[in-house]
Amino acid sequence: MHSQIFYKYRIGLSVVIDEKTGIKYPLADFELTPDLAIIDPSMVESMPKQITAYTGMDALTHGIESYVAKPRTLLTDALAIESVELVKQHLLHSYEGNPQSREAMHIAQGMAGMAFANAVLGNVHSLSHKSGPTFDIPHGCANAIYLPYVIQFNRTVVADRYAAIAKRIGLNGQSTDELVDALVAWVRELNRNMGIPSTLKEYGVSEELFNAHMDSMAANAVKDPCTGTNPRETSVEEMKKLYIAAFKGEDVTF
Repeated sequence: MHSQIFYKYRIGLSVVIDEKTGIKYPLADFELTPDLAIIDPSMVESMPKQITAYTGMDALTHGIESYVAKPRTLLTDALAIESVELVKQHLLHSYEGNPQSREAMHIAQGMAGMAFANAVLGNVHSLSHKSGPTFDIPHGCANAIYLPYVIQFNRTVVADRYAAIAKRIGLNGQSTDELVDALVAWVRELNRNMGIPSTLKEYGVSEELFNAHMDSMAANAVKDPCTGTNPRETSVEEMKKLYIAAFKGEDVTF
């Protein structure tokens, strides 16, 4: 059992983009695992604010998605929820250029990476992988847009997990539903505070372009490996509804 956890912990991940189809394909294999990974905060000291925002929301998405993913373990839970706590404490300060918070966010990203390398991810990444190249949306920005809608979608099966995150980071709520609502509101507030659009339409995706690709994106997103580890089973029609919700800014209630 111990050796199994050890080797799962060392799995490597990569993403390639098919330039002809505009589809991102995540790859996972032990042969992709580096012998050594160095987390050096000095490398991000001068990172622009927009990239700080996008990569920070990417880290948050990794932490939240791995905490609710089907293959989660006690080890990944510890890494995931602590990374979310660090994001809560430091992302906005890092965005404003605080060097100590930027270092903490660099560590948080590494912790969230270790969590999702073992627990994998969910529908936020499936949606992003298939729409990012199509609409020319940076990965972290796409994740930030989709995250609130996917939390609303998944709450029917993992509300207790989202509520645990909300409690850990000090959000207000008396019931599980209130805590999940608070988590969604907090993510949206983070986006607003860093100038990240709340919808695909706000990002600049036209209705014509969206409608032209919606069906194919939904069909491809369901086939994404991250969909298989999402806590709630997802059909093509449901994936399409998630895209529509994120385009129009409608709360997910289905």
